Amino acid sequence: MESSTSSEFDHLFKLLLIGDSGVGKSSLLLSFTCDNFEDLSPTIGVDFKVKFVTLGGKKLKLAIWDTAGQERFRTLTSSYYRGAQGIIMVYDVTRRDTFTNLSDIWAKEIDLYSTNQDCIKMLVGNKVDKDSDRVVSKKEGIDFAREYGCLFIECSAKTRVNVEQCFEELVLKILDTPSLLADAGAKKNIFKQKAPEADESASGCC
Repeated sequence: MESSTSSEFDHLFKLLLIGDSGVGKSSLLLSFTCDNFEDLSPTIGVDFKVKFVTLGGKKLKLAIWDTAGQERFRTLTSSYYRGAQGIIMVYDVTRRDTFTNLSDIWAKEIDLYSTNQDCIKMLVGNKVDKDSDRVVSKKEGIDFAREYGCLFIECSAKTRVNVEQCFEELVLKILDTPSLLADAGAKKNIFKQKAPEADESASGCC
Protein backbone atom coordinates (compact mmCIF):
# COMPACT_ATOMS: atom_id res chain seq x y z
CA MET A 1 0.00 0.00 0.00
CA GLU A 2 1.15 3.56 -0.39
CA SER A 3 2.56 5.73 2.31
CA SER A 4 4.14 8.46 0.18
CA THR A 5 0.92 9.55 -1.51
CA SER A 6 -1.50 8.97 1.33
CA SER A 7 -1.54 12.58 2.53
CA GLU A 8 -1.26 14.24 -0.87
CA PHE A 9 -4.81 14.31 -2.21
CA ASP A 10 -7.53 16.92 -2.55
CA HIS A 11 -10.55 14.76 -1.74
CA LEU A 12 -11.33 11.35 -0.31
CA PHE A 13 -14.36 9.69 -1.87
CA LYS A 14 -16.08 6.62 -0.49
CA LEU A 15 -17.62 4.48 -3.24
CA LEU A 16 -19.79 1.44 -2.69
CA LEU A 17 -20.39 -1.54 -4.99
CA ILE A 18 -23.74 -3.27 -4.46
CA GLY A 19 -25.79 -5.92 -6.25
CA ASP A 20 -26.53 -9.63 -6.23
CA SER A 21 -23.86 -12.24 -5.60
CA GLY A 22 -22.02 -13.29 -8.76
CA VAL A 23 -22.73 -10.20 -10.88
CA GLY A 24 -19.02 -9.32 -10.97
CA LYS A 25 -18.65 -6.60 -8.32
CA SER A 26 -15.30 -7.92 -7.07
CA SER A 27 -14.07 -8.48 -10.63
CA LEU A 28 -14.97 -4.89 -11.55
CA LEU A 29 -13.11 -3.60 -8.51
CA LEU A 30 -10.06 -5.73 -9.27
CA SER A 31 -10.10 -4.78 -12.94
CA PHE A 32 -10.15 -1.08 -11.97
CA THR A 33 -7.64 -1.12 -9.12
CA CYS A 34 -5.21 -3.80 -10.27
CA ASP A 35 -5.61 -3.86 -14.06
CA ASN A 36 -6.47 -7.53 -14.11
CA PHE A 37 -9.42 -9.86 -14.03
CA GLU A 38 -9.98 -13.04 -12.05
CA ASP A 39 -12.98 -15.26 -11.50
CA LEU A 40 -13.39 -14.76 -7.78
CA SER A 41 -15.15 -16.63 -5.04
CA PRO A 42 -17.99 -14.73 -3.31
CA THR A 43 -17.03 -11.84 -1.05
CA ILE A 44 -17.47 -12.60 2.64
CA GLY A 45 -18.95 -9.52 4.27
CA VAL A 46 -16.97 -6.66 2.75
CA ASP A 47 -13.78 -6.16 0.73
CA PHE A 48 -12.01 -2.83 0.43
CA LYS A 49 -9.52 -1.31 -2.02
CA VAL A 50 -7.90 2.10 -2.32
CA LYS A 51 -6.91 3.77 -5.58
CA PHE A 52 -5.33 7.16 -6.17
CA VAL A 53 -6.40 8.90 -9.38
CA THR A 54 -6.13 12.37 -10.89
CA LEU A 55 -9.40 13.53 -12.43
CA GLY A 56 -10.77 16.96 -13.22
CA GLY A 57 -7.44 18.45 -12.16
CA LYS A 58 -7.80 17.02 -8.65
CA LYS A 59 -5.82 14.33 -6.87
CA LEU A 60 -8.33 11.91 -5.43
CA LYS A 61 -8.18 9.03 -3.02
CA LEU A 62 -10.94 6.53 -3.79
CA ALA A 63 -11.90 4.13 -1.02
CA ILE A 64 -14.00 1.50 -2.79
CA TRP A 65 -16.08 -0.91 -0.73
CA ASP A 66 -17.19 -4.18 -2.29
CA THR A 67 -20.17 -5.62 -0.43
CA ALA A 68 -21.35 -9.21 -0.30
CA GLY A 69 -24.45 -9.88 -2.35
CA GLN A 70 -25.72 -12.84 -0.34
CA GLU A 71 -28.76 -12.37 1.83
CA ARG A 72 -27.05 -13.64 4.98
CA PHE A 73 -24.48 -10.84 4.88
CA ARG A 74 -27.01 -8.10 4.19
CA THR A 75 -27.19 -6.91 7.81
CA LEU A 76 -23.43 -6.46 7.90
CA THR A 77 -23.48 -4.06 5.01
CA SER A 78 -25.99 -1.42 6.12
CA SER A 79 -23.36 0.60 7.97
CA TYR A 80 -21.12 0.70 4.89
CA TYR A 81 -23.59 3.00 3.13
CA ARG A 82 -22.83 5.70 5.67
CA GLY A 83 -20.96 8.62 4.14
CA ALA A 84 -20.68 7.13 0.64
CA GLN A 85 -20.54 9.80 -2.06
CA GLY A 86 -21.02 7.27 -4.86
CA ILE A 87 -22.94 3.99 -5.10
CA ILE A 88 -22.47 1.59 -8.02
CA MET A 89 -25.38 -0.81 -8.59
CA VAL A 90 -24.19 -3.80 -10.60
CA TYR A 91 -26.23 -6.40 -12.47
CA ASP A 92 -25.36 -9.20 -14.89
CA VAL A 93 -26.82 -8.65 -18.38
CA THR A 94 -27.15 -12.45 -18.74
CA ARG A 95 -29.24 -12.93 -15.55
CA ARG A 96 -32.59 -11.16 -15.39
CA ASP A 97 -33.07 -11.77 -11.65
CA THR A 98 -29.97 -9.68 -10.91
CA PHE A 99 -31.62 -6.80 -12.77
CA THR A 100 -35.09 -7.09 -11.20
CA ASN A 101 -33.50 -7.32 -7.74
CA LEU A 102 -32.05 -3.83 -8.23
CA SER A 103 -35.50 -2.29 -7.84
CA ASP A 104 -36.87 -5.00 -5.49
CA ILE A 105 -33.93 -4.98 -3.05
CA TRP A 106 -30.97 -2.72 -3.74
CA ALA A 107 -32.65 0.60 -4.58
CA LYS A 108 -34.69 0.21 -1.38
CA GLU A 109 -31.49 -0.35 0.61
CA ILE A 110 -30.03 2.88 -0.75
CA ASP A 111 -33.16 4.75 0.36
CA LEU A 112 -32.93 3.15 3.81
CA TYR A 113 -29.23 3.44 4.51
CA SER A 114 -27.63 6.15 2.38
CA THR A 115 -26.73 9.19 4.48
CA ASN A 116 -25.79 11.57 1.65
CA GLN A 117 -28.93 12.91 0.02
CA ASP A 118 -27.00 13.96 -3.10
CA CYS A 119 -25.10 10.68 -3.34
CA ILE A 120 -24.38 9.84 -7.00
CA LYS A 121 -25.72 6.51 -8.23
CA MET A 122 -24.31 4.58 -11.17
CA LEU A 123 -26.10 1.64 -12.79
CA VAL A 124 -23.70 -0.87 -14.34
CA GLY A 125 -24.65 -3.75 -16.62
CA ASN A 126 -21.69 -6.14 -16.41
CA LYS A 127 -20.61 -9.13 -18.57
CA VAL A 128 -21.31 -7.59 -21.99
CA ASP A 129 -18.56 -9.91 -23.28
CA LYS A 130 -21.28 -12.62 -23.13
CA ASP A 131 -23.51 -10.77 -25.57
CA SER A 132 -24.98 -13.95 -27.07
CA ASP A 133 -26.34 -14.81 -23.59
CA ARG A 134 -27.75 -11.34 -22.94
CA VAL A 135 -31.29 -11.24 -21.52
CA VAL A 136 -31.43 -7.63 -20.29
CA SER A 137 -31.39 -5.09 -23.12
CA LYS A 138 -29.42 -1.87 -23.02
CA LYS A 139 -32.70 0.06 -23.37
CA GLU A 140 -34.02 -1.57 -20.16
CA GLY A 141 -30.88 -0.39 -18.37
CA ILE A 142 -31.29 3.13 -19.71
CA ASP A 143 -34.96 3.21 -18.68
CA PHE A 144 -34.12 1.99 -15.15
CA ALA A 145 -31.36 4.59 -14.80
CA ARG A 146 -33.73 7.33 -15.92
CA GLU A 147 -36.41 6.24 -13.45
CA TYR A 148 -34.01 6.07 -10.49
CA GLY A 149 -31.86 9.07 -11.39
CA CYS A 150 -28.68 7.06 -12.03
CA LEU A 151 -25.80 7.35 -14.41
CA PHE A 152 -25.67 4.28 -16.68
CA ILE A 153 -22.95 2.26 -18.39
CA GLU A 154 -22.49 -1.28 -19.65
CA CYS A 155 -19.11 -2.90 -19.22
CA SER A 156 -17.10 -6.09 -18.99
CA ALA A 157 -14.77 -6.71 -16.07
CA LYS A 158 -13.26 -9.54 -18.11
CA THR A 159 -12.28 -7.55 -21.22
CA ARG A 160 -12.04 -4.26 -19.24
CA VAL A 161 -14.41 -2.55 -21.69
CA ASN A 162 -15.77 0.62 -20.02
CA VAL A 163 -14.43 -0.32 -16.56
CA GLU A 164 -12.36 2.84 -16.13
CA GLN A 165 -15.11 4.95 -17.69
CA CYS A 166 -17.58 3.60 -15.13
CA PHE A 167 -15.54 4.87 -12.17
CA GLU A 168 -14.40 8.05 -13.94
CA GLU A 169 -17.92 9.17 -14.87
CA LEU A 170 -19.09 8.55 -11.32
CA VAL A 171 -16.17 10.46 -9.77
CA LEU A 172 -16.49 13.40 -12.18
CA LYS A 173 -20.17 13.70 -11.24
CA ILE A 174 -19.25 13.67 -7.53
CA LEU A 175 -16.67 16.41 -8.24
CA ASP A 176 -19.50 18.38 -9.82
CA THR A 177 -21.68 18.15 -6.68
CA PRO A 178 -20.73 20.83 -4.10
CA SER A 179 -22.42 19.20 -1.10
CA LEU A 180 -20.45 15.97 -1.62
CA LEU A 181 -17.17 17.84 -2.00
CA ALA A 182 -17.71 19.68 1.27
CA ASP A 183 -18.18 16.33 2.96
CA ALA A 184 -15.11 14.78 1.31
CA GLY A 185 -12.76 17.65 2.10
CA ALA A 186 -13.84 18.44 5.64
CA LYS A 187 -11.42 16.14 7.41
CA LYS A 188 -8.27 16.98 5.54
CA ASN A 189 -7.59 20.69 5.47
CA ILE A 190 -4.34 19.98 7.28
CA PHE A 191 -2.96 18.50 4.04
CA LYS A 192 -3.69 21.54 1.88
CA GLN A 193 -0.14 22.90 2.15
CA LYS A 194 1.48 19.72 0.87
CA ALA A 195 3.48 19.96 -2.35
CA PRO A 196 1.60 18.10 -5.10
CA GLU A 197 4.32 15.72 -6.18
CA ALA A 198 2.47 12.47 -5.55
CA ASP A 199 3.11 9.59 -7.92
CA GLU A 200 -0.08 9.50 -9.98
CA SER A 201 0.45 5.91 -11.05
CA ALA A 202 0.37 4.65 -7.48
CA SER A 203 -2.55 2.38 -6.72
CA GLY A 204 -3.42 0.77 -3.41
CA CYS A 205 -3.60 -2.71 -4.70
CA CYS A 206 -2.82 -6.36 -4.24
